[in-house]
Amino acid sequence: MKNVLITGTTSGIGKALAEKFAGEKMNVILVARDRKKLEQQQLFLQSQYQVKVNYILYDLTKEDAVDFIIEQIKQWGIQIHILVNNAGFNECGYFRNTDLKKELEMINMHIRFVTELSKRILINMEENGYGRILNVGSTGSFIPSPTDAVYSATKAYIKSFSDALCGEYRKTNIRVSTLCPGATQTEFAKKANIDNTLLFKLAVMKPERVAEIAYFKMMKGKRIIIPGMYNKLLVAFSKKP
Repeated sequence: MKNVLITGTTSGIGKALAEKFAGEKMNVILVARDRKKLEQQQLFLQSQYQVKVNYILYDLTKEDAVDFIIEQIKQWGIQIHILVNNAGFNECGYFRNTDLKKELEMINMHIRFVTELSKRILINMEENGYGRILNVGSTGSFIPSPTDAVYSATKAYIKSFSDALCGEYRKTNIRVSTLCPGATQTEFAKKANIDNTLLFKLAVMKPERVAEIAYFKMMKGKRIIIPGMYNKLLVAFSKKP
């Protein structure tokens, strides 16, 4: 039975992915910073899908977050077959008005944390001769976004980073995919205060549908996963000739 480590699991796409993997009879390690939600999620997944579920409670913006996760995994003696780097947040608005502290935390989580955790887990995957990594980007990975400058820049990094790893491991049984969702029905938009924008009124997808598409395509080793026709068209028409 495979083990999957998922960050940012207590809501939205991360929550839906945890349920999808558990439904496919994989053991799940949940990583988030809300103990109550993690405990509830652990009980639900175990009872609903009869798989083993562990959780790691930690703030992923902290500098030692990866060390903490890796140490916990070692203590449990668990081999990670699949890694989903989903955790993230947004600080939206004109750059001169946005909160620099939050933006630096965003850069830390979306870039430094994802890079470090991927490197540490890939070492284990190489030893096992198998692995799947799903890094969650955005349609903003392709499109520089006014009033969302730092978020889209970090998501562009995630896509570029993942594309490069995909090339490095193309002759192995390790695959790296980037999920690039558009507007999705989650708490993300509300927290970023963008739930009333035009983007979140058009073609908003349910997280369960995004998770279903992401699961099957990443398991097949698809490099770029853009769920939904509207999002595919958005990316296609935004590209400069």
